[in-house]
Amino acid sequence: MARHLITSAIPYINGIKHLGNLVGSQLPADLYARYLRQRGHEVLFLCATDEHGTPAELAATKAGKPVAEYCAEMHAVQSDIADGFRLSFDHFGRSSSPQNHKLTQAFAGRLADMGLIREVTEEQVYSVADGRFLPDRYIEGTCPNCGFESARGDQCDNCTKQLDPTDLINPYSTISGSTELEVRETKHLYLRQSTLKDDLAAWIDSKKDWPVLTTSIAKKWLNDGDGLQDRGITRDLDWGIPVKKGDEDWPGMEGKVFYVWFDAPIEYIACAQEWQDAGKGTDWERWWRTDKGADDVTYTQFMGKDNVPFHTLSFPATILGSQEPWKLVDYIKSFNYLNYDGGQFSTSRGRGVFMDQALEILPADYWRWWLLSHAPESSDAEFTWDNFQTDVNKDLADVLGNFVSRITKFCRSKFSEAVPEGGSYGPDEEQLISDLTTRIRAYEGFMDKIEVRKAAAELRAIWVLGNEYLQANAPWTTFKTDPETAAMQVRLALNLIRIYAVLSAAFIPDASKTMIAAMQTDDDSWPTDVAAALETLPAGHAFTVPENLFRKITDEERAEWAERFAGKRD
Repeated sequence: MARHLITSAIPYINGIKHLGNLVGSQLPADLYARYLRQRGHEVLFLCATDEHGTPAELAATKAGKPVAEYCAEMHAVQSDIADGFRLSFDHFGRSSSPQNHKLTQAFAGRLADMGLIREVTEEQVYSVADGRFLPDRYIEGTCPNCGFESARGDQCDNCTKQLDPTDLINPYSTISGSTELEVRETKHLYLRQSTLKDDLAAWIDSKKDWPVLTTSIAKKWLNDGDGLQDRGITRDLDWGIPVKKGDEDWPGMEGKVFYVWFDAPIEYIACAQEWQDAGKGTDWERWWRTDKGADDVTYTQFMGKDNVPFHTLSFPATILGSQEPWKLVDYIKSFNYLNYDGGQFSTSRGRGVFMDQALEILPADYWRWWLLSHAPESSDAEFTWDNFQTDVNKDLADVLGNFVSRITKFCRSKFSEAVPEGGSYGPDEEQLISDLTTRIRAYEGFMDKIEVRKAAAELRAIWVLGNEYLQANAPWTTFKTDPETAAMQVRLALNLIRIYAVLSAAFIPDASKTMIAAMQTDDDSWPTDVAAALETLPAGHAFTVPENLFRKITDEERAEWAERFAGKRD
């Protein structure tokens, strides 16, 4: 049994996320966590809400609530939605937690002691109309590198180049739209991550198994242009973790807070402490400190490509720079973007399906299957209602659902609601066992490597094998002349339902539970030996006929949803 620490990029607090956010981090992380648990490994799967920074303040103001109250409410909302999608977090924490406050301040103090923090008097953009310094992300303008007209003050989403607000051409405040911006002096702390460039480069180069998407973005930020730059880690805001040097005040930093991108990744660690303090586990440090047992932990992070620079450079710089025995990430699984029907998801334009809306329309398994089977691993992917309808109806209803329905109803009508006895395997059954074994081993390989789309395709192929076996052997026809052989065929197929339930559990957990319950068994053991697994439910074992696992999406529903979520076009 191995030990696996899994984190997914923590979602920002200001609102409900869309399906692209879900498939870019939390959902594939859940798939992997569920699979590893099934294979007998010890797993700690952590996530949290990212609650600091100006967006939280603005969202709270818009909602007419104090920011702390707003964040608490939205954490509850996001937690409920995560439960709705069956995300199996061991703990869903909060970056505003006392644990993260203390740990972030401790890291800052340690980095200062190591000579990796410098104070900088800098010029920062101040919006006269808004009466405040503007955080980088609340200034937009034209990117000087690629000409993209909606580049943010910290990064261009088009070319991913790291920017400062003063680099932008024709900048404006995204709060008020005002172009009446002034540059004023203010003092901030900077993490001297440029001094760690060689250490970071060597560490990234050692990760030979990382996805190309992850390493290419990391190396681009590390080497392009002027290379890795020191990074401001404080802001002039009210809401956030107060700047302290460990437990001590930091002279000259009164009234400032740590930058959200400094404290948010530290929440991964603090979240484990929250997990323990909530009474869900013990000895959190054995997951995070290599001097306390974490040297045998494999740590995997899941995130969208826009989060890669901070997780490959800034957060590792914090850990490396501390020279303390904290666990560094072993593997970063990054994803491209999921687009919506020829464009992008947009909250402001009401365009696309958001997580709460999705659950109002259909149960979680429908979304989990489609999103994971179309995960944007090698390139951006696109959600369309036509594809969604076609794939759900074909894969879930026609292939898996039809198999379960057909064989259970046939057995009930011709034998009973118990596994029939009689007959013995012939060449077709031996071939099916061989084919299943080959495909299940391939499925395991893809899941072990977190190749999500390939794993989904292999799982579907495993479902297809059962349908092809029924089509070729037609027990309903065999029964007329050879009921003993038909009994054997039905017995094999009923056992196959249990195997499908086990193999499918990480993708479609609710349907898996329904199949296991219908087969009236608690045995969810992995089919390492396929021949033995096909005899788990013996002759005479009772079962029930489940309701249809999946219903088909109608053309009328597809058209209605496409119109409902089209949003406003530019």
